[in-house]
Amino acid sequence: MGKITTIGLDLAKNVFQVHGIDEADGVAMGKRLRRGQVLTFFAGLPACLVGMEACATGHYWARELRALGHEVRLMPPQYVKAFVKRNKNDAADAAAICEAVKRPSMRFVPVKTAEQQSALLMHRGRELLVRQRTMLANALRGHLAEFGIVAAQGLHKVAELVAMVRDDQDERVPDMARQVLRVIAGQLDELQTGIAAIEGQIMAWHKSNPTSRRLASIPGIGPIIATAIAATVPDPSVFKGGREFAAWLGLVPRQNSSGGKARLGGISKRGDSYLRRLLVNGAHAVLLRSKAAKADPWLIALRGRRPRLVVAVALANKTARIAWAIMSKQDTYRHAAAAA
Repeated sequence: MGKITTIGLDLAKNVFQVHGIDEADGVAMGKRLRRGQVLTFFAGLPACLVGMEACATGHYWARELRALGHEVRLMPPQYVKAFVKRNKNDAADAAAICEAVKRPSMRFVPVKTAEQQSALLMHRGRELLVRQRTMLANALRGHLAEFGIVAAQGLHKVAELVAMVRDDQDERVPDMARQVLRVIAGQLDELQTGIAAIEGQIMAWHKSNPTSRRLASIPGIGPIIATAIAATVPDPSVFKGGREFAAWLGLVPRQNSSGGKARLGGISKRGDSYLRRLLVNGAHAVLLRSKAAKADPWLIALRGRRPRLVVAVALANKTARIAWAIMSKQDTYRHAAAAA
């Protein structure tokens, strides 16, 4: 057996599959490891190239193996799937990862630090709590509607329903139903407190991060969007330009071209769906509230020939490209009039 140069590591919860090749691209090893054996096994190997899928726990294992002196590359799972031969199993997946990691055209995922993952965890936690708050608010509305009590739309109107549920003098709600609705109201209060606490952490991280502060100077980007972009894209040089960054976010038309004829459809919706949603929401806010946007000739012309939602996506695409330029040049946003 020659010296192992490349390893494909198929990650799992407890059982890991290893596929290694030597200098002559011959299969040098194929074995299964328990979770507690992984670091010991790689500590006994000379430095080599290790390929893994960018799935759950991928960034953790990448940091651990890099600390042992190995070169680790993470790849999107959908790019590795094309290299799986016939039936899918752990051994075939590890062999496909080992094959894919050596391809010159393969695209790799930058390994995130523990701090970057913590910053993203704040966003994931906030998103989960906001979703649960929406579910409980809709449940409260629906249950009270069964008793003929309907409130106006908007989260701020839910406070009126909560006060009604907690008012023992209000006879429109039966006592048996009131006890259940009070539990839902209590859960709403707890979620609101938790969301406020996480948003306070996000704001503190935003103030301490120079990249996030620069991004917040762009119209349509606030602390939430700025911190999400700064944590997700710590190194903007992985993209060739702003167009590639916008394409990675799925804010470009989907192609189905052939025979030299371009066929474009709706946006591809690839990449990070959370960032894409935030940017589109920010674009809607700019179109609705910004006086500068209402006087922008480009937006005026676009609004005259395209629907409102298409205009918002186009503005989100432009915002993403500006954000990449801000991160790449480490500069702040300058309005067109001021720059002129």
